[in-house]
Amino acid sequence: MKLFGTDGIRGKVNEHPVDPQTVLKVGMAAAIVLKKEYGKNMVLIGKDTRLSGYMLESALTCGICSMGMNVTLTGPMPTPGVAFLTKTMRIDAGVVISASHNPYDDNGIKFFSGQGFKLPDRLEEEIERLVHENRFENRPSGAGIGRTYRLEDAKGRYIEYIKSTIPKGETLEGLKVVVDCANGAAYRITPWVLEELGAEVININNSPDGLNINEGCGSLNPELLKDAVLKHKAHVGVAHDGDADRTILIDEKGQVVDGDHVMGIWATELKSEKKLKKNTVVSTVMSNLGLEHYLDSRGIRLIRTRVGDRYVTEEMMRGGYVLGGEQSGHIVNLGLNTTGDGPITALHIIYLMKKTGLPLSELKAPIPIYPQVLINVEVKARPDLSKVAGLEDFIRNSEKELAGEGRVLVRASGTEPKVRVMVEGSRDDAVRSTAERIASFLRENI
Repeated sequence: MKLFGTDGIRGKVNEHPVDPQTVLKVGMAAAIVLKKEYGKNMVLIGKDTRLSGYMLESALTCGICSMGMNVTLTGPMPTPGVAFLTKTMRIDAGVVISASHNPYDDNGIKFFSGQGFKLPDRLEEEIERLVHENRFENRPSGAGIGRTYRLEDAKGRYIEYIKSTIPKGETLEGLKVVVDCANGAAYRITPWVLEELGAEVININNSPDGLNINEGCGSLNPELLKDAVLKHKAHVGVAHDGDADRTILIDEKGQVVDGDHVMGIWATELKSEKKLKKNTVVSTVMSNLGLEHYLDSRGIRLIRTRVGDRYVTEEMMRGGYVLGGEQSGHIVNLGLNTTGDGPITALHIIYLMKKTGLPLSELKAPIPIYPQVLINVEVKARPDLSKVAGLEDFIRNSEKELAGEGRVLVRASGTEPKVRVMVEGSRDDAVRSTAERIASFLRENI
């Protein structure tokens, strides 16, 4: 597929495929496919805070309505909020206009089914086929054209649901939390949830202007959050990305608590409550060996998938598991939502701090994190790594040099023109030198 990657359609705004003409056709094609698949007549559209969201929302809405489907708009809304509302309101499909953690001049489109899960590949392929064929006959006219509505209480519905996921009557009183919403979609969600539950909340990077989303802040850039946690002597810091399907935490000592830590902490708690189905966690090949060893010591199995939260969720559905996620902070608890949910993840880890009386640094302490180096090698176009001469042998020899105490992963990004080189092991110097050698090999041979 040339339009859809691992997380929907994504690219530079006003360049193919994220230009108004293409997005209009995507809306038209999606209306045809969704109406045929689900047989109903409503699509929910949310977006993050990018300036281009207004333009793309208009183009997408125009395309969908031109083919006779109706649209309901939420305005700025986290990706997990769109998934939740699509399912609970029994809407046929949901759409999020966002480029997640990317800079403001990128944007994208991802679709959810009426059950709140990302569309299967076969439906994305069908949408893409119709866009390329550019044949949209039999358009309705007159009263057959779709209507557009606005869901005025979208934020309130989602906020009340998030609060309901912890026991009734429980509060976060006595806790001080710094929240960094990356000037993104959760800027009116996570702070309100925590405040309404009694926490003292200090907001940073919470004034979106359309251009500052993810700019030196949020889950990919937690330095400002670290400083704020230490300055305000807060108990914890929370960082989301632009569409808030990720959460990275900062403990009271200013140390990062990533998705691997969160999965380890949450899995342990769920197992103690007999809620961890089949005592299994699903993550990707990027998760740290330390997490795997920790979970094993607790009698919990770790299953790995290819990179992408959609593949984690698909494996969870196949196996009947409840908890999964990615090191980057996408955490999926299928008992609570159908996709990575940053606000819910943050709430439940903070609630666990309150419940146990333990600081976050102590909750994460038993989970070892082995040295891991990730190098992004920029390329002109996504390569077929299986056809890069000598790469497999080079990787195999590099793994041998780690003497069985580490692993190497080389993969093409599904969302950016980059090849990602990840090396981890017990010795930091060996890990770093191995990653740099592989990156140099790629630069010389691609």
